[in-house]
Amino acid sequence: MISNPEGADLQQSNPASQESAPAALSDLLVLDLTRVLAGPTCTMLLGDFGARIIKVEQPGRGDETRQWGPPFTPSGQSAYFLCANRNKQSITLNLKTEAGRTILRDLARRADVLVENFKAGTMEALDLGYQALRTLNPRLIYCAITGYGQTGPYRDRPGYDTVIQAQGGLMSITGPADGQPYKVGVAIADLLAGLHATAAILAALHYRERSGEGQYIDIALFDAMLGSLANVASAHLISGHPPQRYGNAHATIVPYQPFATADGWLMLAVGNDGQFTALCQALERPEWSNDERFATNPARVANRAVLVPLLEAELRSKPTVVWMEILLSLGVPCGPVNDIPTALADPQAQAREMVQTLRHSADGPLRIVGPVAKLSATPAQITSAPPQLGEHTEEVLRELLGYNETSIAALRAEGAV
Repeated sequence: MISNPEGADLQQSNPASQESAPAALSDLLVLDLTRVLAGPTCTMLLGDFGARIIKVEQPGRGDETRQWGPPFTPSGQSAYFLCANRNKQSITLNLKTEAGRTILRDLARRADVLVENFKAGTMEALDLGYQALRTLNPRLIYCAITGYGQTGPYRDRPGYDTVIQAQGGLMSITGPADGQPYKVGVAIADLLAGLHATAAILAALHYRERSGEGQYIDIALFDAMLGSLANVASAHLISGHPPQRYGNAHATIVPYQPFATADGWLMLAVGNDGQFTALCQALERPEWSNDERFATNPARVANRAVLVPLLEAELRSKPTVVWMEILLSLGVPCGPVNDIPTALADPQAQAREMVQTLRHSADGPLRIVGPVAKLSATPAQITSAPPQLGEHTEEVLRELLGYNETSIAALRAEGAV
């Protein structure tokens, strides 16, 4: 049973009955040969919607993030691993052994989806690439996630999030205008690649419904990073000018940045001229909305160096919560600049069930961030905690492949599992 942090059973926000509706992806079997964050995020999302996820890990070591800490739980589970591996079963296979590869092939015959994030060419060298597995299962959807993709001059390079953020241009527009480039505080390239992989897999599954055929999906962190540049990349392609860093400000909207208040910080996001007029009303400076330097957004962008100090002086006069009450009552978008504990404890986060408690086999009650998407008929659910290394090896071998205790013992003896 999953519960909220206070121990009360979660109340589902959707009116549809979960007792009668099967999970959206409950008929799917997914082989997860991924580690770290991009691939595990993808397969975790599929698991949230009911797919059976079999996470295949290296014996004795497993996913690298199992050792990435501190912090660790009392039993030694890393917080990093726990963030992206709920709703999965863990088995160990040594793919350097023929027996381990045979088991993977047998699982692939039954699988709907396989996701891997080895360096380009690794699976092919093991005779476990898409073409080899497609001959066993033409309906298999095979998703490969790498730093730079399967083609191009960088295909053989290792792909790490911070390098991708740098090479993909994101760091050039992140950080103080007159300082060094900054990375984003989370592995955003990994997370975006995982989301793109999930969307592509769902599209391939839909196509398979019509055609009966699986297909190969090539996801690159570098591509995901470039795709996320959105309006900034578009601005360069249209204007020919390289985008600049604006710190916490916005290149084309003013005021759109945090401001110091009497007791903290307030994020203002004034997206149109009407909102700016309301802001001026809140500040008791109605004349600013008629000033030709500030009356329109293009004018405010051109005169940000004049306007921003004026706003800074006014907003320091009251606490954040007071400004929020005034501004929100007038329809001005704003919010506090929270730290992580405050954000997770926010009443909105609690109402949306974004922090949930589940029971871990070794650590007991365990708090994790919950699923994002809310579906009325087939909601995402956390049904199991992130697994311990190899926790389900024997169960999967017996249930899916018909191995008995003797054969499993022999596999362990030869180091195949």
